Amino acid sequence: MSEQVRFVVPDADDGLRLDQALARNVPGLSRRRAKVLLEIGGVFVDKARVKVAGRLVRAGQTVEANLGGALERAAAEGVGAAARDRTDAALPPFRVVFEDEHLIVVDKPAGLVTAPTPESDRGNLLDMLLRRPDAGTVYLVHRIDLPTSGLVVFARTSDANRALADRFAAHDVERAYVAVVRGVWPETVTTVTQPVQGKRAVTHVLAREVVAGGAATIMRFGLETGRTHQIRIHATATGHPVFGDHQHGGGGAMPEEVRRAPRPPRLALHAALLGFVHPATGETVRWESPLPDDLTTWLDALRLAAPAAEEPAS
Repeated sequence: MSEQVRFVVPDADDGLRLDQALARNVPGLSRRRAKVLLEIGGVFVDKARVKVAGRLVRAGQTVEANLGGALERAAAEGVGAAARDRTDAALPPFRVVFEDEHLIVVDKPAGLVTAPTPESDRGNLLDMLLRRPDAGTVYLVHRIDLPTSGLVVFARTSDANRALADRFAAHDVERAYVAVVRGVWPETVTTVTQPVQGKRAVTHVLAREVVAGGAATIMRFGLETGRTHQIRIHATATGHPVFGDHQHGGGGAMPEEVRRAPRPPRLALHAALLGFVHPATGETVRWESPLPDDLTTWLDALRLAAPAAEEPAS
């Protein structure tokens, strides 16, 4: 679990090095670990990320330290370029499915963060794209969750970034996800409109396949809007959370009728389709990503775990 510790630099610490101020004001944080936290990008001073241990702080400045798994991993690996290389080597590989001078479309694996978080600016997809040879500028357009796999687009120019951002803001983007939810998703529920964090959120059901005697339904969802965790929240609100979603009620033991099937390897959610008007050419472009092997293997076992049952009458 991550923890955010915020403090205002006291008069007594005016002129101290930042790593010293962190060690003095963050309980349990030694100066050595403070340096690690700074290197991975987990410290903000007056809302700006700072990575220089020797920077002098001034009384009244607000310092924010973001502690969590990223710090623990980095503390174990050490600091410096070699440690960063070890971090990269331990991350699941990504695949570039399309690239031109305007944009990059990537098939992101589960377990890879899309972009920097408050905890760290190391070990994420955006950072890895930026550090490729001759990468140039890369802009974050949108995100998909850490445990979700699938298609995500980045811009390579400021014009492309603005154009894509406008399309995402206007919901003028085609996006579809494959998910496996608990139980039988009712045929009558074809659209979910429950707000997410007080904002309009609309998810459409594009397809459904009941498997494992009604213990699970394979869904294809289309996003009209793109709120954080939208599909996961809407699935749970309908009473059929996504398998492997421990945050929104889809974790826990397998249903009794499919106990012979393995537990889901991770969140059973995959961004399978992405389409929009190309920001430079004006042409409609579209990519599809097949379900990854980990979910395909699990689904094969799920289909064999129990005989298919007739769906209840609507």
